[in-house]
Amino acid sequence: MNIGLDVGGTYARALAVDPVDHRVLGRADASSAGDGPTLVATLSGLIGDLRATHGEADAVGLGIAGLITDDGTVRHSPNLPGLVEFAVGPALAAAVGVPVACGNDATTGAWAEARLGAGRGHDHFAFVALGTGIGAGLVVDGRLITGAHGFAGEAGHMVVDAHGPTHLTGQPGPWEYFASGNALGRMARQAAADGRFAASVAAAGSVEAVTGHHVTEALHDGDPDALAILDDFCREVARGVANLVELLDLSLVVLGGGLADIGEPLRAGTDRWLGRLLRAADHRPAVEIRLAELGPDAGALGAALLAADRPG
Repeated sequence: MNIGLDVGGTYARALAVDPVDHRVLGRADASSAGDGPTLVATLSGLIGDLRATHGEADAVGLGIAGLITDDGTVRHSPNLPGLVEFAVGPALAAAVGVPVACGNDATTGAWAEARLGAGRGHDHFAFVALGTGIGAGLVVDGRLITGAHGFAGEAGHMVVDAHGPTHLTGQPGPWEYFASGNALGRMARQAAADGRFAASVAAAGSVEAVTGHHVTEALHDGDPDALAILDDFCREVARGVANLVELLDLSLVVLGGGLADIGEPLRAGTDRWLGRLLRAADHRPAVEIRLAELGPDAGALGAALLAADRPG
């Protein structure tokens, strides 16, 4: 059995994975709140629960949101400030007695989609996780790209407007500011303030309470205002995707993360805008846009695969 761990800003997920057919044998979840030692204790408990039910682990993999080195030290993580400069990988390995392979959570998600999901059969693709922020993982020539320090794939922080608003990182105009879940909520509130999304105000109670969830709910009802907001959002998603295609000559982009639950309207809108924004699109082979297939398990599944590929 292999165990994969996915640690985000609010929760930690652990999966027990069959090393042969990659079936999920069991799962456990817990809060990721706390400092480094607290998180190590939480993850050790999740691993212990899975071991008790499914037997010993041959390999453990850990994916974390933020900049984490290959040897398991968190260098930067806005949503996990208690982990910064903490060697979580070695500490967890010492606690559970099994080597721990570490990577960014979007990178491990990309590897899962490459091996088991929407990226199968493609040697050149990007996995773009659209959630509260934007994470990305890159597969080139069939290999997962991690970079010199394990930090590759932070596409959400590419600057797409050098004169744009300042993001919470202090950076002006990054892609994440315009095309994340937070961005969708901001677009919805602006539309509501302009009188173009009245249904959301009725549902939320005030303009300030409108979120991206009100857009996704209204989409199911075919609300024309929600469709217009989504079209603007897809344009911003496609803007960053076009940069990735220009840089890496991709054949496929897989859209994942929580916003992928919007489904086909998100995929189709991004595809349509990519055709308009990508330079010389009419002279290139088409770049396929797909929705991720593995859902919220992708990060932990990829971590388990990563551990099996390079234990320790």
